[in-house]
Amino acid sequence: MATVSLQNSTLETQLPTEWTLADLQRHLGGIPLERIRMYPPPGMATLEDAISVDRHEDLACELIDGILVEKTMGWYESLLAAYIVQKLGNFLDTHKLGKALTTDATLQILYNQMRMPDACFISWKRFPGGTLPREPMPRLVPDLAIEVLSPSNTPGEMQRKRRDYFAAGVELVWQIDPETQTAQVFTSETNVTDIAADGVLDGAHVLPGFQLSLGELFEKAEQFGGE
Repeated sequence: MATVSLQNSTLETQLPTEWTLADLQRHLGGIPLERIRMYPPPGMATLEDAISVDRHEDLACELIDGILVEKTMGWYESLLAAYIVQKLGNFLDTHKLGKALTTDATLQILYNQMRMPDACFISWKRFPGGTLPREPMPRLVPDLAIEVLSPSNTPGEMQRKRRDYFAAGVELVWQIDPETQTAQVFTSETNVTDIAADGVLDGAHVLPGFQLSLGELFEKAEQFGGE
């Protein structure tokens, strides 16, 4: 299989020269084609390109194997993620364990993989030198990554994302499904626990003492006015 090797200061990517768009889509886990950016050409995109798209088009993209993939998140999923970060922030105000970040946080979790969890927790020990980075896409790996599923997310896409997370050193992944109001907890690519709609997500050893009730999460999201 012939490949093209693409190198720059940020990454090195190899993609087969005979690939079609269908091959590219399969490689990315079945992501809808409308989310796959064709410029820069797949395999040639860099962190700088992702930054440029964000600044000039106000559009968030993840970087996967030198490919820019638009991150989509509806208003309801954003609302859920915002509430989760609020809960994490309140907990961390009294438990000085680290920082909670929103989906706006762009993290270079692997050498050529930039991911944007919908919410995440990063312990102090993971910040280089114990200081907060100032670059727009720092090399940081969350302890806990949280994904709130959107309609365009495919099972293959999420499987690939979890693979990248655990390869980078993420210890715990929560995947929340707004449609069923349930969740899955991953401690590895293959070790998964299903959480029912009346269940509770537990930070375990990653975030000791933190719990998130799914019932409370969805009740809070759907509150209206002065209820």
